Amino acid sequence: MPDATFTALPTTIFEEMSGLARTHGAINLGQGFPDDPGPEPVRRKAAEAVLDGYNQYPPMAGLPELRAAVAGHYRRTQGLELDPTTEVVITSGATEALAAAFLALIEPGDEVIVFQPLYDAYLPLIRRAGGVPRLISLSPPHWRFTRAMLEAAIMPKTRFVVLNNPVNPTGVVVPDADLALLAELCVAHDLIAICDEVWEQVVFAPAVHRPLMGYPGMAGRCVKIGSAGKMFGLTGWKVGFMCAAAPLARHMARAHQFLTFTTPPNLQVAVAFGLDTLGDWLAQMPVGLAASQQRLAEALTQEGFAVLPSQGTYFLNLDLAASGVTLADHAFARLAVEQAGVATIPVSALYETDPVTTILRLCFAKADATLDEGAERLARARDLAAQAAQAAGGRVI
Repeated sequence: MPDATFTALPTTIFEEMSGLARTHGAINLGQGFPDDPGPEPVRRKAAEAVLDGYNQYPPMAGLPELRAAVAGHYRRTQGLELDPTTEVVITSGATEALAAAFLALIEPGDEVIVFQPLYDAYLPLIRRAGGVPRLISLSPPHWRFTRAMLEAAIMPKTRFVVLNNPVNPTGVVVPDADLALLAELCVAHDLIAICDEVWEQVVFAPAVHRPLMGYPGMAGRCVKIGSAGKMFGLTGWKVGFMCAAAPLARHMARAHQFLTFTTPPNLQVAVAFGLDTLGDWLAQMPVGLAASQQRLAEALTQEGFAVLPSQGTYFLNLDLAASGVTLADHAFARLAVEQAGVATIPVSALYETDPVTTILRLCFAKADATLDEGAERLARARDLAAQAAQAAGGRVI
């Protein structure tokens, strides 16, 4: 059957840049995964559960002990009161949770507010569910939305808003005032908020993550999505959580049963163990990552790059224009990986319309030597870009 009969889906920028990194043997500061192997007690628990535990289908909505552990974790850390039997569903990663939420809740023609730059799975999933994205573009260096921006985006068919907080790719922890504004307008316009909060544990003091679900009027109109992979630095495990009031959770569970149905039981056992017993590790993990972020920021600053603030996630952003780079971000990223041996992510790829083309995202969840070498290679890439511009007669390429 000819390819033209199928709707084309894009190749993600993460696959593109990681593929180039493999081809060129480059340092990969692009895709967001850590060098650290994750807490040994959690990994050991998963191995023991494979050898000595139950390896058949677990309950569709998740093991009871993991659902209880998720509810307990959010009660202790964020003050949320969730019924683990009716308001928590375990998924095969946060992206599957997003898919289940969109497919369960969106009806054809429903409009969905999405902020760009954005995690690249949002728009294909929303459209597959029949939704119509309404994009709000955010700008550096602070990446904030306003009342005017939100009110201009809300139309009679608008039913949902997607919020990523802390934000990939910008590293921003959304301020309380912005969250309160969004909650106010969700209540006023009867909107459901689908909150991708996978980076909630990776926040650097003095910033504090606050769940939108905890704001007035939001408990019954908020879907909260979390990720054990991000909490424990085990990104390949793909264990996620959907938390919502029982009527919403019930609908999303029905979609989940026709997607992955369930999640490996040994990983669920290990995540439950981690949430219940590794509070000290969860508290210290962001401290170590903050030190890595500072190390990379200082190395880049010493090389003459303009670095944007990062309050959380694994990501730090460079302002290329302010760093003396005349290439657009995607062209510079290609040059950097192919000629200087360092992979990054051009933030313009995470816009659908009117992209900002001067910002480069870097992952700092790496060993110190990797970060130091990455900064040096980025400086080499800037020199190569300057030489190319000079050879082109000073024209912007």
